[in-house]
Amino acid sequence: MIQATLNGIKNLMIGLGVTFKNMVSKPVTFQYPEVKRTMPERYRGRHFLNRDENGLERCIGCSLCSINCPVGCIHVVAAENDPKNRVSPGERYAEVYEINLLRCIYCGYCEEACPVDAVVLREHYELADYDRDKYIATKGDLLVYPEPNQFRVNILGNTGRVNKNYRMLCLKSPTR
Repeated sequence: MIQATLNGIKNLMIGLGVTFKNMVSKPVTFQYPEVKRTMPERYRGRHFLNRDENGLERCIGCSLCSINCPVGCIHVVAAENDPKNRVSPGERYAEVYEINLLRCIYCGYCEEACPVDAVVLREHYELADYDRDKYIATKGDLLVYPEPNQFRVNILGNTGRVNKNYRMLCLKSPTR
């Protein structure tokens, strides 16, 4: 009985020690809408389609990304490349490339399956919106690659680009 009581008091003191240690430590707080967090290098966020060094789309319309997608959220329709007006370096290109971001589990299998490194998942993490139609990312949306975390969401939930001067002012302010 006395042994159990002493063990209980010992465990209580250990727990209170952890609590008091965290009470006196400085909290790590980001002023979120103004200061964006830098994500790790291997973070899998929003999808993008790459272009090659000549400006052509890398996607050759092979549909390996849609085949490997465990939830089936990628839709690819391939078309033949016109020699006069090439879209991609291969014989075919993706005429339609859509990703349903609401169904996507951001596993990265599409990125691993792509033989030409066309589809990539990058560090963009601000994906919230009020309109469900904006979660169907079309080929036009996926080819636009903004700078990482260079956009913000206003009070209505609309996403807008942050200009460089505003970003530099936020980085210089002592908010941490």
